[in-house]
Amino acid sequence: MIFIPKRNSTLLIVIIALISFNTTYSQVIDNAKEKINKERFTFLENRGIHVIDVALGSAIINGDYPNPDFEIYFRAGYKYHLTNHLNVNFTYNKYNLSVKDVYNEGFMSFDLNAEYLLMPLKKITPFLYLGGGYNASNYFEHTEFKVQGGVGLEYLLVEGVGIKLFGEYNYMFSDELDGRVAGQSDDTFIRVGLGLNIYFGGEKEKEIIRKKLNTVINSSLIIPYN
Repeated sequence: MIFIPKRNSTLLIVIIALISFNTTYSQVIDNAKEKINKERFTFLENRGIHVIDVALGSAIINGDYPNPDFEIYFRAGYKYHLTNHLNVNFTYNKYNLSVKDVYNEGFMSFDLNAEYLLMPLKKITPFLYLGGGYNASNYFEHTEFKVQGGVGLEYLLVEGVGIKLFGEYNYMFSDELDGRVAGQSDDTFIRVGLGLNIYFGGEKEKEIIRKKLNTVINSSLIIPYN
């Protein structure tokens, strides 16, 4: 029988425990990286880094006159996805605001937003955004700064193309949007729209991720996409 001194046996146990912990920890880290890579691959496969944003809808003012009417609204923009969930985007918006028998004016705004997708790996995802903008009447006769925020829902029709419905609240730092200064609050308006997100880009990143994955990429490896 081999006798191992108590001190040495304790040291041996500690060494074995450390090796076991290190192995387990490394496995956890590898699994986490694998999960992140698969999620990113899924996002790039079905959406993409770059997005062209177009929409048509309607706008209505909440100002100093009663009986506002809905008027036409159009927007076009570009989004860049920093992560699966988060993108920054810039949009050009052209719209009219109207009050029955009193007022009908054309406006444009240049808006910068941060947008968050709640379920970017799913076929359908709610989203919300917040940002600021520069608003101008036609020919830039009157200009004001504003802030805006919106919520919406996107449904991926096919890979790379999503249809979306959204509503947006705009707060002006002025009470002169409708040409009338009255009351103590600044003017606001709402825009709602139906549009498309056209995704593209990310092929190089997708190929890099494909090589990192430990198993062959196929439909069974991609995160369920419902």
